[in-house]
Amino acid sequence: MPFAVITASDSRTESTDASGRVLREVLQGRGHQPVHGEVVKDDVAAIRDAISRAKGAGAQAVLVTGGTGISSRDCTVDAVEGLFAKPIPGFGELFRMLSFQEIGSAAMLSRATAGVTADGLLVFALPGSSGACRLAVQKLIAPELAHLVREVTR
Repeated sequence: MPFAVITASDSRTESTDASGRVLREVLQGRGHQPVHGEVVKDDVAAIRDAISRAKGAGAQAVLVTGGTGISSRDCTVDAVEGLFAKPIPGFGELFRMLSFQEIGSAAMLSRATAGVTADGLLVFALPGSSGACRLAVQKLIAPELAHLVREVTR
């Protein structure tokens, strides 16, 4: 499956983006092809523009890392939820459950979410932590990505 990784951060660069690297490595290891990747500022318009560029590059799934917490700068969830025609609430629920098993009650601070846009693009919003990204991609996204894309394109 063609996918894209977008990192929403005011401090990371391409060279310091460990979380984006983790997401690409795991998905490529499962046979998926990266078609787009970039680092953008924590800004709703910048995130939505990057998602649009990813779709234009042929991505069927976009993973956005960073900006899913509760600080004043965290706006990824606000950016992506407005694009969802069909939310996938189970993703966030399962991610927080698995995260709780690893980090305890701090898991409640994550607003990780996923959904499908009206034009059939899968979008996942993940925390900026490379450990959280590894957990999400290994346990939830990679095992179901082909199935999710098949369902969306039926």
